[in-house]
Amino acid sequence: VQLQASGGGLVQPGGSLGLSCAASGRIFSINAVGWYRQAPGKQRELVASITSDGNTNYTDSVKGRFTISRDDAKNTVYLQMNSLKPEDTAVYYCNADIVRYSGSYRFTSYNYWGQGTQVTVSS
Repeated sequence: VQLQASGGGLVQPGGSLGLSCAASGRIFSINAVGWYRQAPGKQRELVASITSDGNTNYTDSVKGRFTISRDDAKNTVYLQMNSLKPEDTAVYYCNADIVRYSGSYRFTSYNYWGQGTQVTVSS
């Protein structure tokens, strides 16, 4: 199983970017997914998360600007980022709890990280 994050880039303040996190491999289902970010010299922080039934949570600094969503048919989670600010500059990572069939009619949840995608907000 792999998580592939994409969509980062350079954008001016006030602009928008959309990130994608696609899971591939032998997947039964995807439970909670989170987008994290890590700026230089800072700890990694949880930006937004979404549960398997679509409940979402956001850190205060992005509420009203970022939207997390999921398309289970495509095994993909999105993060739409609007009204971007220089302080949103960071490497963004996705993290997911993925359920896999582990044999003998059992299913096991594993936690995976994507490789990170750089978001730079600068004029």
